[in-house]
Amino acid sequence: MDLRKLKTLIDLVAESGIAELEITEGEGKVRIVKNTQPTVTPMQWAHAPTPVEAQVPTAPAQAAAPAPAPAAVSGHVVKAPMVGTFYRAPNPGAAPFIDVGQAVKEGDTLCIIEAMKLLNEIEADQAGVIKEILVENGQPVEYGQPLFVIG
Repeated sequence: MDLRKLKTLIDLVAESGIAELEITEGEGKVRIVKNTQPTVTPMQWAHAPTPVEAQVPTAPAQAAAPAPAPAAVSGHVVKAPMVGTFYRAPNPGAAPFIDVGQAVKEGDTLCIIEAMKLLNEIEADQAGVIKEILVENGQPVEYGQPLFVIG
């Protein structure tokens, strides 16, 4: 396909109300998809390096002490809807969206999860008071990982 024809097609898609155009010409095939999401520039976050401590076993025959059971969480747990990096504030120098003890309404922004260079605001799905924040700023989170407890 001619480059001028391709440029014309791209301009037509950009100016029109259509979101996608696919053209087959001979054995060639061109698909043009309009980006409907706003472009978001990723923020730069400063991360303090975390020290790593080596653990040397004292005796190979000793069994490890059982891990303490996690404390029972009472209240509504807000879980991560995606895999990404957890941020408590809109940018590095800003105050966090919420703190422990703060009242929130349904729809209030609780945090940001950065996934694939997109910043996704995570909102409260119920009203209440923030009882606990279960993730540290800048920490990676998994899908379904508990983030907050709302009481």
